[in-house]
Amino acid sequence: MRFKSVAVAAVVAGLPLAAALSQERDRSDPQIARGKYLVEEIAQCGMCHTPRNERGEFEPVSWLRGGPLEFEPTHAVRDWPTTAPPIAGLPGWSREQAIRFLETGVTPNGIQPRRPMPQYRIRHDDAVAMVAYLKSLKTGPG
Repeated sequence: MRFKSVAVAAVVAGLPLAAALSQERDRSDPQIARGKYLVEEIAQCGMCHTPRNERGEFEPVSWLRGGPLEFEPTHAVRDWPTTAPPIAGLPGWSREQAIRFLETGVTPNGIQPRRPMPQYRIRHDDAVAMVAYLKSLKTGPG
């Protein structure tokens, strides 16, 4: 079923109108669309950075807002985190810091991220797109 109106689609899907309009705007920005694809489909950041409900399904209103890690290593790992931080809006990170982190795999304070976070080495244009998408996301409650 195809809707002619974003507002109608939002109501049918149970989404707040503002969120639907924001998503519609973001789809029209090629850089944000590319970043969304890279974050969601390639890097699959939501697997760790989005909480799940009691059925194990992602909580859409908390997309990329951090949550408990639902897996543990099979062997003891020193300093294993129990939660993944929020990355929607990239709180506490400048655009430049986030791009550098994705390109080098090193945090702004010069250390590698704790496992299970991969130490990415992303191409500059892809890192810029990913940061544009993440910065476009809301940081507060649904």
